[in-house]
Amino acid sequence: MPKEAVFTMKLESSLREDFIAAAKASDRPASQVIRELMREYIRRQNESRAYDAYLAQKVERGRQDIRAGNVVSNEEVEAQFAARRAKLTGKA
Repeated sequence: MPKEAVFTMKLESSLREDFIAAAKASDRPASQVIRELMREYIRRQNESRAYDAYLAQKVERGRQDIRAGNVVSNEEVEAQFAARRAKLTGKA
């Protein structure tokens, strides 16, 4: 992909020097490392937004179930799983 844009940023000189040295130690141009870091940041942000949307949908579905009365009390759940545990351990 052709590189047509320039990105300028301000940072501490010691950070720049350490970064350049680390990139050089891995035999890679600093600009290549920065591009990879940017791509990784974009990927993580996209994943985070997708997860947030997924979670919001799950919460909304749960709220719809509550409004529709499709719920089970905690006591009922505890009783069901106590029965399952008893069956699995042979105590039923």
